[in-house]
Amino acid sequence: MLLATSETPFEELAEWWRTGPPIFVRHICPVQAIVPLQGQADVDLVALREVVTTEFAAQIEPNLPFSVQTRILGELPYKPFDVNNALADEIYAVTTAQLNVRTPQQILSVVCAPAPNDPSHNTHQVAFVGLSAVGQNLSDWAGGVRRFAREEGQVSRSEFKLLEALEIFDIDLPARGSALDLGASPGGWTRVLRQHDQYVTAVDPGDLDPRLDQDRRIRHKRMTAEDYLADEPEQFDLIVNDMRMDARDSARLMARFAHQLYAHGTAIMTLKLPEQNRRPVIEQALTLLRQAYAIAGARQLFHNRSEITVYLRPLRREWE
Repeated sequence: MLLATSETPFEELAEWWRTGPPIFVRHICPVQAIVPLQGQADVDLVALREVVTTEFAAQIEPNLPFSVQTRILGELPYKPFDVNNALADEIYAVTTAQLNVRTPQQILSVVCAPAPNDPSHNTHQVAFVGLSAVGQNLSDWAGGVRRFAREEGQVSRSEFKLLEALEIFDIDLPARGSALDLGASPGGWTRVLRQHDQYVTAVDPGDLDPRLDQDRRIRHKRMTAEDYLADEPEQFDLIVNDMRMDARDSARLMARFAHQLYAHGTAIMTLKLPEQNRRPVIEQALTLLRQAYAIAGARQLFHNRSEITVYLRPLRREWE
């Protein structure tokens, strides 16, 4: 968590970041009240409910659905769910606004964390509380934590990365489109693409999950991405790449594949990052990608680890 002060109003800062989100920040929220916490559920929840009534009730639009989103950083004898429930009840009681956790239009954010001036960093806890429109927070989810339910038939956890990328970048795939999955094994991203009605060419010398073998809309090319490119492949609506390789090497390869995208096509890839000196690696990889693509988005999503996800659109050049 980063606590920052700014002379720029939160609304202006949020709009600035909404149009050009930073790579490593998933969620922001305003701080309009700071509530000391005693570490006792009955005392703390009463204090938070009182702040809702005195500081926020007049700001909450009664005709707009709301949600309470809580993050607890540190040790407290209650959970985010307990705070959410207590404050949601209080908001309804004093404003009659309706709770809607799935599609809220206004969000009361609560971050419980060690007090910033506490040298022990854990003895004294406070709650940072703020109210904002849902579009001002960069993410609809508390702290940018987006969770997906595990499904029967799921091939790998990497599926969540592609699902989150499609959602956060607001990518609409064409009906019955064609997709190329580079480095597809064991087939997690291929399975997600098939769920989105895409005909998939999966390129990888390794095996795909046996559960994908009977799907006639999956074509498995048992070769490397470099060999496949040399084989004069057709064009696609979408190219995805989650290969485990140096970010700069992956970017060079992806730039070569730009020719295989239709003019309306898009690409999604992950850039694997080193533990140290990440910034120059990111800058070099993005520079290589810009030779062939417009970078429509680059974010570290909740389901990324030591990597970022990049959303690309091909440049139209002399080969058109």
